[in-house]
Amino acid sequence: MKLKLPASVNAIINSLQAKGYEAYAVGGCVRDSILNREPEDWDITTSATPWQVKDIFNRTVDTGISHGTVTVLIGNNAHEVTTYRIDGDYEDGRHPSEVTFTASLEEDLRRRDFTINAMAYNDDSGLIDLYGGVEDLQHKCIQCVGNAEARFGEDALRILRALRFAAQLDFGIEQATYDAICKLSGTLSKISAERIAAEMTKLLLSGHPEYIQYAFDTGITSVILPEFDAMMNTAQNNPHHCYDVGHHTIESLKYISADKVLRITMLLHDVGKPGCRVTDEDGIDHFKGHAMEGMELSREILQRLKFDNDTIYQVTNLIKWHDCRMEPSMKMVRKVLNKLGPDLFGKLLKVQYADTMAQSGFCRKEKLQNISEVERCFQEIMDSKQCISLKDLKLTGQDLITMGMKPGPQIGELLNRALDQVLEYPEKNQRDYLLFYIKTLIKEERENK
Repeated sequence: MKLKLPASVNAIINSLQAKGYEAYAVGGCVRDSILNREPEDWDITTSATPWQVKDIFNRTVDTGISHGTVTVLIGNNAHEVTTYRIDGDYEDGRHPSEVTFTASLEEDLRRRDFTINAMAYNDDSGLIDLYGGVEDLQHKCIQCVGNAEARFGEDALRILRALRFAAQLDFGIEQATYDAICKLSGTLSKISAERIAAEMTKLLLSGHPEYIQYAFDTGITSVILPEFDAMMNTAQNNPHHCYDVGHHTIESLKYISADKVLRITMLLHDVGKPGCRVTDEDGIDHFKGHAMEGMELSREILQRLKFDNDTIYQVTNLIKWHDCRMEPSMKMVRKVLNKLGPDLFGKLLKVQYADTMAQSGFCRKEKLQNISEVERCFQEIMDSKQCISLKDLKLTGQDLITMGMKPGPQIGELLNRALDQVLEYPEKNQRDYLLFYIKTLIKEERENK
């Protein structure tokens, strides 16, 4: 099998070989090349020690030298070069207590997580596949190298990585590997929130976010996202729905684009429903207030998982507004735009579309028509550059100070009242009219005292 390596990767391999060392491209880049996918990174493994690597190349960075990794800079490219190694005991369920450098490629590949990630390649030796990686690629199968329980026992994050690779590649999981995931899913409690969030995000951004179902089936979500289990166990006996909350959520993920904020929003958009479910005398379930409840719960979840503040802000606001079925009027759309801003408003429409598509067919045509008409209003407002915020208002605080007002909170209050007028009547966004309007408000206030 002949693979095409980037010139910078070949340059590193050739330089190491010229000095008498073995060197191969290894891991995910080999896997992706075989699958005709574009590798994100090209990693290299070698029999040379980190210090020998540093002696050979002029430009290096000590990325993780104690674990054998040096980053080599070739032109504008940077590649991690790691010495063959044997890992010691994994006392914390994540990191080896020590590593031992070895001259054996076989030993190095044996320590890796999955067969499809345990292949090496260079142009001289061709593909080195000691553990059946090509066969598993052909069978579309995620399988651990050697004993699955041992691999997951070394590093519990591999449990979530197995699901992530399955979602990215649309692969199944080999039975012994699957059984070990079920048995050891509880050990994910040892893994940092940041690592959990990173793997979960990669799964959600894959071509098959619905693989989150496997995280529930194997007990993973009971450890890392117990709120999802509550959703999976909450029925929706309501004409608008044909799934329970959890399966509705999974279905909705199929209808939203692979954007971090949008996928996380869909995962959590109904997280407030289990706590708000009320069944009436006719056996119909209602979830009044679930959007506000979901906003607060999602904030707690995302903070627990150490997501960044911008993601938390966007997701929580989209969840707060996701059930707002606004009328398709310019006035209503301007008012919601004022609350959310154009970027979040556009995302809200995508969220509402995905939410609708994952519901029953009851009134679906009408719901989609409403979303389409709201979007038309949105586009017209943006195209005509109508005022939707104070920065678009043809009046500033300095105008009011020039008019004789003293700086203070009253200026902000009056500007907001002027903005309310313009949101109702966009044609009134004219400086002369707004000055007259403010003077009228001030006069009325004085007369009412």
